[in-house]
Formats: sequence, C-alpha cells, structure tokens
Amino acid sequence: MDLYGIYYTKVKLGSPPQEFSVQIDTGSDLLWVNAKSCANCPRSSSFGIGLRFFDDAASSTAKAVPCPSKTCPNRCTENGQCSYTIKYEDGEVTYGVYMVDRIGLDFIRLDSTIGTSSAAIGFGVCTYQSGTLGDSALAVDGIFGLGQGPLSPISQLASRGVIPPVFSHCLKGEGLGGGTFVLGEISEPGIVYTPMVPAQPHYNIYLQSITVNGELLPVDPAVFATSTGRGTFVDSGTTLAYLVEEAYEPFVSAVTAVVSPSATTKIIDGQQCYLLSSSVSQVFPVVSLNFANNASLILKPADYLYEFVGDARGTWCLGFLKKPWLTILGDLALKNKIFVYDLFRQQIGWTTNYDCLKAAHVSVPRQRSSSSSAIDMLMLFMLLPQAIIILFLQLSL
Repeated sequence: MDLYGIYYTKVKLGSPPQEFSVQIDTGSDLLWVNAKSCANCPRSSSFGIGLRFFDDAASSTAKAVPCPSKTCPNRCTENGQCSYTIKYEDGEVTYGVYMVDRIGLDFIRLDSTIGTSSAAIGFGVCTYQSGTLGDSALAVDGIFGLGQGPLSPISQLASRGVIPPVFSHCLKGEGLGGGTFVLGEISEPGIVYTPMVPAQPHYNIYLQSITVNGELLPVDPAVFATSTGRGTFVDSGTTLAYLVEEAYEPFVSAVTAVVSPSATTKIIDGQQCYLLSSSVSQVFPVVSLNFANNASLILKPADYLYEFVGDARGTWCLGFLKKPWLTILGDLALKNKIFVYDLFRQQIGWTTNYDCLKAAHVSVPRQRSSSSSAIDMLMLFMLLPQAIIILFLQLSL
C-alpha cells in the first residue's frame, strides 16, 4: 500500500535568483537542491512540478566552502571540495557539495506591502541520490530542512539576526492542500505549548499518555520517553504517523472496540483497516495525545485515518503505523492545525481545527539569540517587528 503526500514551497537561490520547489521537512537539517550536473536526479515529476537544477556557474554570488574548515559539515572530496551526505530514515541518500550563496526572502510588512531581501546561506547541491528521491512519482527539486542543527537554514539565519528563532506552519489537509509557512510566530487564540526535550537533533516532546474516546490506554509512559534511539517527535517530512510498538496494539484495540458495532475490520498490506457505510466522524472516536504542561493534541478521525482507494469504497485505514522505539507525528496528525516551533523558548505549540487557508496573525518574539552580534541585534529589533517572512505551501498527493 503506497500513500504519498508532501508539502513543498518555493525558494530562490543565487544571483540572479534561481527558483526551486523544496519539501518542508522538520525532521532534517540541511537545505539542498539538485545540481545541474546530477546524472541520476529525476527529470520529471508526477506532482506536475517543472523540475529545475542549480547552476552555480550562473550565479555571481555562489562560493565554494573551504575544505577542511569549521563550516564544512562532512568531508572533503578528492578535488578539495566540501561535501555532504545525508541518509534519511527510510534509506534515501543524497550526496553532493556544500556551497554558500544568497537565499531570497520575500516578506510582508505590517502595512501589507511586500518587500524582498536576501541573505547568505550554506546549502547542499546534490550530485547523486538514491531511493525514492530519484523516483519521478515523488520528485521535487530538493528538501528544506528545518531542524535545530547548526546547518539548518533556521539556525544559520537566526544566529545572525536575519530572522527570529521561531517558525510556524499550517498544513491544509483537504483537496490539493496548501497552507502557510511563516518565519515568525503565528499568534492565534487557543495555542497550547509543551516544552521540547533539550539537546535533541529532532523536535522531541514529552508524550505522557494517550486517550481514546476519553479512556486512558494501558501503556507505560516510559515507552514514549526520549533516550538513545527512542522518543516522540514532530516531523513534517513524514506523510503518515507512527506509534511506538508498545502503544500500537492497545491503540488499535481501543479504536476497534469503539467502532466494531458499525464497522468490519480488515487487514490490508499489514495495516488495520475498517469497512463501513456511515460517516467516519459518526463512528470513530476522538483521540487525545497528552503532553507535558497539560498540552493535549486532539485528533479527530480525519487526523488519524485515511481512505483506502481500492476495490471497495468506504474502507478506512489507521494512519498510525507501528514502529520500534519511536513515535513520530507526521503530516496526517499535523494537518489543519497551527504548529509553532519556538527555538528561543524551546517549546512547540499548536491549535486544533484551523483553516490553513485563512489569514493568520503573526508576530516576532523580541528575545534574541545570545550568539547574535550587536549590529544583528539592532537589525533584529528595527526590521523584524515591521516585516514577517511568509512562504506559501502547496501539497501534492
């Protein structure tokens, strides 16, 4: 059973700007795009995206990163270029050179006028990739990593005071998707916050319990705790969601017990599915993921189910899959909600049931990163209260 969906936005790199469609991924750090010289990168996309390839020779501001150097993330190539290699959780690999160039920043001022700016940023230029990255069915121009590592665009730009150390997204789940990605804070009523687990590469948070239809699952909270190779984190680069295996069976049993009078259970490709003739909202229970600081993420049936398109209509499958050691909140659970990643306060917040195509209120936190210089501090306070950088997302399924 294959189900694909990615949220992507457009970024501009180089001088003059070259525009690319890149997947939004909070589960990785690096921004990278395909190189003009990449031999095995896909040349077409079933998403309807006209694929583009970065040409460093066409940019007057592109610079190679010295190797070896403190800014080189990986190792040197045989000809002395700084390189990078990333292996994603599902086995995909991207390899290439690490460069510095300008990234274009379109922003909306508080008076609703639009301005443009640019800033230097380090990013990867992919010369080789494997796995589904090279599959035209899933092809985009690259990935916009939004993790907390030093190579993340958020970390690079926030450390220099170019953007605030906070970003937000709202992923629309219906139709062709869409939504908003903000380099700043979406400030809407009803946002609840939970602390992030410190010193983690991902956006780990403290999951304490799960309730189904108001009933607490009989699961030891320790299975959700963060340790080496374990934990619960938010990842916009994951299409569905995962539950740690100790919680998965109790979750399936609890949901099935609620719906069994109205639905027939089915196993399709190893996944728990249900055949029913009535509306899922009338049959399936509300699920609550309960985090530290009394922050609960409320999941309606559409937030943990997807419709299986097969020989029988009305077949719905659990979008939470079983995984050893990890619980991962992917796009299925994140959609139709505002999510705020506050790196300064080290917390993540969310709302439930928000129209992600509706205009959102945005603000800029006035705290500064301790690593910002005095001049960056001045720029941060003078410019950012007047301008919020906003990128609009698209979803391809």
